[in-house]
Amino acid sequence: MQNIPCPFCGPRDEVEFRCGGQSHITRPNPSSAPDAEWAAYLYVRENPKGWSFERWHHSFGCRQWFNVVRNTVTHEIRQVYAMTDPKPEGVHS
Repeated sequence: MQNIPCPFCGPRDEVEFRCGGQSHITRPNPSSAPDAEWAAYLYVRENPKGWSFERWHHSFGCRQWFNVVRNTVTHEIRQVYAMTDPKPEGVHS
């Protein structure tokens, strides 16, 4: 079992968390975005082999959302940071 380091509670078993998908996605302007932009926002996601930027929810703990830099091949977690923090530099997805 993998441990995920919650920035609020510390390391916890992976069963306490739910992945919320790719992080750092910008929501289009509802009043001016064309349909194609909305479709891309809702359905198109990166699917990298290697480092990925993901949103995680500590659903059976503190119930907070946070970002994780995780390798999709090895499941290694390189960094955990707050939702309000910018995307880390120097990590290639």
